[in-house]
Amino acid sequence: MADDSSKFHDPNRMLERHLGNVARENRLRNQLTIGEVANQMGISTGMLSKIENGQATMSLDTLAHLARALGIPVSQLFRDYNVPEGGARLIKNGEGMEIVRRGTKKGYVYNLLAYDKGPRRNFEPFLVTMTDETEVFPSFEHPGVEFIHVLEGKLDYRCGKNVYHLSPGDSLTFRGAVPHGPECLQEVPAKILSLIVYGDEDE
Repeated sequence: MADDSSKFHDPNRMLERHLGNVARENRLRNQLTIGEVANQMGISTGMLSKIENGQATMSLDTLAHLARALGIPVSQLFRDYNVPEGGARLIKNGEGMEIVRRGTKKGYVYNLLAYDKGPRRNFEPFLVTMTDETEVFPSFEHPGVEFIHVLEGKLDYRCGKNVYHLSPGDSLTFRGAVPHGPECLQEVPAKILSLIVYGDEDE
């Protein structure tokens, strides 16, 4: 006996099933019978039943007649077809994983805002909160490129030999391999969004 399981993964069959499901959903939503829609389309109820069950291939003319009978645009028949799920990962406010950075003692918190799955990191976004003006900050070095954006407070930020005076709304981008880090807090609490982006050279 031949294996016909492949028909369930055939793109044409998948489209036919999708169109049939959408047609049925809209017919029922509009409280129409199979006979009423079939009559509007000029086809038999048996043919419309096959369409709704994904067992018939429709021409463009048939699609247009079907959409007209259902009172919807043709584009709505294809809505959500073959749309990727997206795989978005939500981190609710306050739920970002707290990271302890080397050399920091107090008043300095890193919250990781997204977690890459798998062995390779593409990026790491952090919400950095600094509340202690007496904290002595270490110098950081890491792979990739870092972008920081000040959300709250004022601070002096060292990158290599230069010190930048940052206020809310200011941004700074630099290579992570260059020694960098907060030099002095001018106004607390200071909050910055830090995004580290890794490239192939960092593997």
